Amino acid sequence: MPLPRIGVVIVTMGTRPRELDALLASVEKQDVPAARVVLVGNATPLTGIATGSARLTKIPLKENLGCPGGRNVGIEALRDSGEGEVKVEGDVDVEGDVDVDVDVDVDVDGEVDVVVELDDDGLLIADDVFRKVRQLFAEDPRLGIIGFRVADEHGHTERRWVPRLHADDPMRRGPVTAFLGGGHALSMPMLREIGLWPAEFFFGHEESDLAWRALDAGWRIHYEPELVLQHPKTSPARHAVYYRFTARNRVWLARRRLPVPLIPVYLGVWIVLTTARTRSLAGLRAWWGGFVEGVRTPCGPRGPMSWRTVWRMTRLGRPPIL
Repeated sequence: MPLPRIGVVIVTMGTRPRELDALLASVEKQDVPAARVVLVGNATPLTGIATGSARLTKIPLKENLGCPGGRNVGIEALRDSGEGEVKVEGDVDVEGDVDVDVDVDVDVDGEVDVVVELDDDGLLIADDVFRKVRQLFAEDPRLGIIGFRVADEHGHTERRWVPRLHADDPMRRGPVTAFLGGGHALSMPMLREIGLWPAEFFFGHEESDLAWRALDAGWRIHYEPELVLQHPKTSPARHAVYYRFTARNRVWLARRRLPVPLIPVYLGVWIVLTTARTRSLAGLRAWWGGFVEGVRTPCGPRGPMSWRTVWRMTRLGRPPIL
């Protein structure tokens, strides 16, 4: 059986050119080369970025589609990977639906089997990451997602970067119910079955929506601490839209994916936690504004997880109310 082919998607807004150059170099030095690397520019022309490799395709977007929307453009390009030019056309409403067509004019040499997605300010510090990713997927046909360990430049992994409730030991590998968006690998067969990222989320909780759909479809999520993405220690609250989108998308997530009895429980838990943790009055006002927006606005198609999935997540240590 042939080993999985790996494609890479990186989304950038063009604000971190040095970090992006270093990341692309770390991708290029992998001992198992990626079949294709797609660089998506969210509202940036990507003019100052050297191609560096025949396997790199640049897709500049006129509009900012957010993290999940940009990743979807990259995944769509990888679905028809090969040599050639990628053109993106379509209309974008960044506050709502995204309508984008990706035309790939290529000499197709086959779709990739695994998509590795990396933050543009991350760095692969080892050169065997893709080889290990490929081996893990080859060993388990129902493996849907691999979460990387994120560590700062000193090798420290913050508790919020460990995708489990008991985060004392970031080196403990195994099955989990969540993963970090900064560095991960996705099965292309899984994406064909469950669909792509929820582009309407724009920023925040898109990983939870994808993870819950994957688990509900019977796919497994594995956290592998040996796969390291070096990432600067930053606060997610640095983004101006953090509080609003976090609250809005949390409500949307509950409305889309939870059984009805769990929706008020989940939202009640997070109201209490957010009120206790948030030290900024302006941030708390923005959070409540987003919460109300999440209640009042359409959340997209509803597809609640089964109670079997609820129990499975509970046995894995994180019931879908936390």
